[in-house]
Amino acid sequence: MAENKFSGDAATKEMRQVAEDLNIQTIWDRELLQEPHCGFGTLGICCKNCNLGPCRIDPFNPDGPKVGVCGADADVISSRNLLRHITAGAGCHNDHGREITKAFKLTAQGKAPGYQINDEEKLRVVAQEYGVKIEGKNTQEIALELADKIFAEYGQQEGELALIQRAPKKQKELWRKLGVMPRGIDREIVEAMARTNMGVDNDYRSLMRHGLRVALGDGWGGSMVATELSDILFHSPRPLESKANLGVLKEDQVNVLVHGHVPVLSDMIAQASQDAELLKLAKAKGANGINVAGVCCTALEVLIRRGVPVAGNFLQQELALITGAIEMLIVDLQCVLPSLPNIASCFHTKVISTNPRAHFPGTEYVEFEEEKGYEIAKNILRSAVENFSNRTPAKVHIPKQSEGLVPGFTTEYIFDMLGGKTRFTYRPLNDGIIMGRIRGIAGVVGCDNPKMQSGETHIKLVKELLKNDVLVVQTGCAATACA
Repeated sequence: MAENKFSGDAATKEMRQVAEDLNIQTIWDRELLQEPHCGFGTLGICCKNCNLGPCRIDPFNPDGPKVGVCGADADVISSRNLLRHITAGAGCHNDHGREITKAFKLTAQGKAPGYQINDEEKLRVVAQEYGVKIEGKNTQEIALELADKIFAEYGQQEGELALIQRAPKKQKELWRKLGVMPRGIDREIVEAMARTNMGVDNDYRSLMRHGLRVALGDGWGGSMVATELSDILFHSPRPLESKANLGVLKEDQVNVLVHGHVPVLSDMIAQASQDAELLKLAKAKGANGINVAGVCCTALEVLIRRGVPVAGNFLQQELALITGAIEMLIVDLQCVLPSLPNIASCFHTKVISTNPRAHFPGTEYVEFEEEKGYEIAKNILRSAVENFSNRTPAKVHIPKQSEGLVPGFTTEYIFDMLGGKTRFTYRPLNDGIIMGRIRGIAGVVGCDNPKMQSGETHIKLVKELLKNDVLVVQTGCAATACA
């Protein structure tokens, strides 16, 4: 094993060694088996978009092919490939927003027991941004009208997205000038797939402009919809204390991991874990409680709202199972490694998949329905509790490392916090930037990659930014790595 691929995190190093001792293959091992990676693929100059190919461009051999069979050069091929990558990621994020909107509408209709509108003030603010007239309407009426307007925006063909109007005026003017202002959430996804078909868009500049349009439709569309509606449904986060790393797992409790991206599932699991009936059953099985912990992005959703600890980020999901202490892993979609059922089979761990878009061979499939959310969550957790007695103590190895953290700093809270008890303002932050004490604000987000030390890239970058008086805002696996 190449030493430079080892994470600087002590818990990860420890569990990597346990995996090696047990002869369990992990993401690092599989990455090494792929080396050396295909040079054509790494450079983005291979194409299999149509059956004329597959084709590849050879940039090193003077006599090698410089265009594909259709005539597309390296710029066109690499641009089409990048645009399709952008589109796939945006599609996942936008689907996330669609799923939250569905749960939000069911809640407004009174069809989703266990869910409720928890932030009425934010509901009114967002509704007005979508043009909903709130005077004389109750919470449910406002929520229902807002849900319908958001769904309409997914299919919108012309115009602009409602939430993109939050962007600075000059930024919006630039986007309009460049022709990258998204017209609808789903429209840009479909157009991207059409543009990247053989013989359609053959100018790399045009392809990359549409890549920007798709990305903006994600960030100011589906992703922002998901964020705002999650706050309205599950309440806007406030700073709280919790812990992160594999050491949050408990040897004397039923350990349940939630993994994925959509909080309608993970929040309900967190709620149901405190159910008196389930806690009584856990005690009868010899456990001192039910410990829910998170992995990847859904971990941060229940962290910032409920203080649920984070067991790990993307590269630690396999290692969490290798502790031998996980009764159940519950997944929905995105970032869920297909290797997890194989690793779980080495232990007593059950893996439950719950989303109709994401099926995993080797798992038990229990479709999550918001209309029966609490009931389904209880049934899933009951199975986890009953699995506690199947744990093999000799196989349990939980690292001791867990670090304290304080998450939950939203734009709304920062506005309140900087102003203190007497007024709400960004003045202290603005003054710091104007006077040069703060040189800027940087968002550092994104996933880990086994090609690099787990989390070390993010950590080094954040340390350097802080050292140079740049404030850092984080989310995702980058935030977990720094935590």
